[in-house]
Amino acid sequence: MHPTIIGLALAKHVFQAHGVDAAGKAGLRKKLRRSELIAFFAKLPSCVVGIEACGTAHYWGRELAALGHQVKLMPAAYVKPYVERGKNDEVDAEAICEAVTRPTMRFVPARAPSSNRS
Repeated sequence: MHPTIIGLALAKHVFQAHGVDAAGKAGLRKKLRRSELIAFFAKLPSCVVGIEACGTAHYWGRELAALGHQVKLMPAAYVKPYVERGKNDEVDAEAICEAVTRPTMRFVPARAPSSNRS
């Protein structure tokens, strides 16, 4: 199964991915360590990756876009209505995956890296 849409819940050390195929059937539920994330997405064919916009989302968005994926960042407040049950990373990833498919969803552009660091 090759997912066409992946919801990625970011955390400090372990990320959660939830993917669905073209028919909308869930087939990917995977925990990924920070060190495994790039290698995992490098092996996947190009797909849409939804991420809640936060401090590190812009960095990861640029990294995944460089691998050929279409990254869509969404404000967390817009994803929250799609959380169906208790709050945890698996449920968040599933909600992100659902929210990114909505035609009325508003997305945030990924910021460019800061060049004025001291």
